Amino acid sequence: QAHLVETGGGLMQAGGSLRLACEDSSRQFGSYNMAWFRQAPGKERDFVAAIRWRSGSAIHADSVKGRFFISTDRAKTTVYLDMNNLKPDDTAVYYCAASPHGSWRYGVGDYTAWGQGTQVTVSS
Repeated sequence: QAHLVETGGGLMQAGGSLRLACEDSSRQFGSYNMAWFRQAPGKERDFVAAIRWRSGSAIHADSVKGRFFISTDRAKTTVYLDMNNLKPDDTAVYYCAASPHGSWRYGVGDYTAWGQGTQVTVSS
């Protein structure tokens, strides 16, 4: 079971950038596909982006496409989410998640391991 820890959240003005990082202390990243989700107050947890370890291919939700980018480091021990041109609507707790499924998955129930979340707040 992956043990995920997110870092990098914080307060940013609209138009700014932040980088989130997710590390798996169990070192089992190679067995999973990874994703970022976010949950705003009073709302459901929504898919943001996912990446496949073997191919490095990635997908992004329409709401963040062109502004957010998911990636991994060469050692494949850390997953990043680079967030650019931040908007107040991006304010949420951001979660890293791991899935054993080989196909693209967008639902919370498809992910078997989760980090504790990191708060991102964007002021206008």
